[in-house]
Amino acid sequence: MLMFKFFFFLFLVSFNSYSYWQQRVEYKIIIDFDHKNHQFLGKQNLKYFNNSKDTINKVYFHLYFNAFQPGSMMDVRSRSLPDPDRRVMDRISKLNKNEIGFHEIKKIEQDGKSLKHHTQGTVLEVELSHPLLPNESTDFYLEYFSQVPVQIRRSGRNNKEGIDYSMAQWFPKIAEYDENGWHANPYIAREFYAPWGDFDVSISINKDYIVAATGILESKKKEKNKNTWNFKARDVHDFVWAADPDYVHDILKVDSEDLELHFYYQKTNDEMVSNWKRLQDDTADAFRYINKKFGKYPYTKYSVIQGGDGGMEYPMATLITGERSYPSLLSVTIHELIHSWYQMLLGTNESYLAWMDEGFTSFAQNITFNNEFNEIYNLNSINPLERSYNRYYTFIKSGLEEPLSTHSDHFSTNQAYGVGSYTKGAIFLMQLGYIIGEEKLFKGLRRYYNEWKFKHPDEYDFLRIMEKESGIELDWYIDYWVKTTHQIDYSIDYSFELKEKDQNKISVSINRIGKMPMPIEVEVLYEDFSSENYYIPLSIMRGEKDNSDNKLIILEDWEWVNESYQFNLDMSDKEIKKIEINPSGEMADIDKSNNIIEFE
Repeated sequence: MLMFKFFFFLFLVSFNSYSYWQQRVEYKIIIDFDHKNHQFLGKQNLKYFNNSKDTINKVYFHLYFNAFQPGSMMDVRSRSLPDPDRRVMDRISKLNKNEIGFHEIKKIEQDGKSLKHHTQGTVLEVELSHPLLPNESTDFYLEYFSQVPVQIRRSGRNNKEGIDYSMAQWFPKIAEYDENGWHANPYIAREFYAPWGDFDVSISINKDYIVAATGILESKKKEKNKNTWNFKARDVHDFVWAADPDYVHDILKVDSEDLELHFYYQKTNDEMVSNWKRLQDDTADAFRYINKKFGKYPYTKYSVIQGGDGGMEYPMATLITGERSYPSLLSVTIHELIHSWYQMLLGTNESYLAWMDEGFTSFAQNITFNNEFNEIYNLNSINPLERSYNRYYTFIKSGLEEPLSTHSDHFSTNQAYGVGSYTKGAIFLMQLGYIIGEEKLFKGLRRYYNEWKFKHPDEYDFLRIMEKESGIELDWYIDYWVKTTHQIDYSIDYSFELKEKDQNKISVSINRIGKMPMPIEVEVLYEDFSSENYYIPLSIMRGEKDNSDNKLIILEDWEWVNESYQFNLDMSDKEIKKIEINPSGEMADIDKSNNIIEFE
């Protein structure tokens, strides 16, 4: 009996060591904003829950505003890249003292005791006064003095369209701690990762300002020449706000989705006002479609806010520049709101998995365009991501491609990051649909959303969902497409040289030229314009695409170590007009010139 109890105990320990957990936070922030000097005083209470099995002796906070100082890592990195972001370039290096951003930490306490701390660039390193044990919580209190930088990247004051304040990454935010430890990455250029929690934020600012923010406005109180705006948000991992005295604030209720859409913009000219009015119904239509296709948006509010330096997603809100043509305005809005699914609710570590953030969003954006707004964007209805594929084909000729597994700040060029994360990441999903079937893909995406929302999934959590839905083993797909820069390239050939008894047949040969193996689809078009579709699975898939409608003729598996594959076609009944591999274009074959055989 004792031995049984011992082994049962080991089983429980083993089981629990692999069970999912995540940290949790509760922020209460009060800031007093001085709009004349672009500065504010902050008081911040943070209750931090250690749900890990580890004892924590040190914590880290992000101080993003410190990036906007001459000589910062963001500044140096921008000036050393061969293709710096045009919004940044060398602008940080030229900031004056009253234009830079900073956070000065005046006080930090843990459960009422002062803490030793050190600021290293954009990271605050803090030694705890006493260890934070597993499954316990602690209370931090911070006081800080901050200056809002001139708007350069995402956050700041006085953006190019005249919005006074775009307040993103504006408060000391505790870094994420997960099964891989702390993620106290310095702010170089992009991507964020933070624990889930609740925010209670009070912003005291001059009474002339209209404030837009993450969360629900709980109250607005007048105090002399200032108003205090109190917003609350539950189950989010960041908080953004913006302020301008000239904001127009429109509200559209979408009763069918239990949702209020808020729009904040300036009346710059008649065309802009017309575009922003038109945007409102189209945004509602987009939410209706995305809710059905990808999973239900769980909050009751979403705000589209003019501000920032382009388009950037945040919980329950986005900052976008608004002086655009209508197709551009709608495009950036839909892209950013889809981030509510991919990153704001499926909170991957986008420093390493930007392709699951930007790529999945770009995929869903094009699917939405194709089904709701194709009269504006005119996409290829068979492959709505055709332009993304062509962008990828053009880029790889440069020789600058790097694996998608590269840390977002460590790509050697901005182009490699952009094409990899946005373009190749989007192709990842479209091509996955080619591998497992479109129906399984979208069913899997909805299951992924429903099982992993409000959590921090990684690529293998996603992969397991897709494997369960499709019955296909898919680890090889990530091994090649994400972890390497191996390319897909197949050619097709044929021969009449068969045995005499097979004189009415031809031998078709598929040849793998690139290093990445893929299942292959072959369409045979006959002179009477009828067709047959053949399908060659990979043996390492341990299954094949669903064929319940019997539209595919399933051939024997292809062992990936073999560079060629042969099968015969019968020509006794019909004359063949054309044989083509990858007729949908959904497999990212880099050279299509050798994919077709045409018979005269």
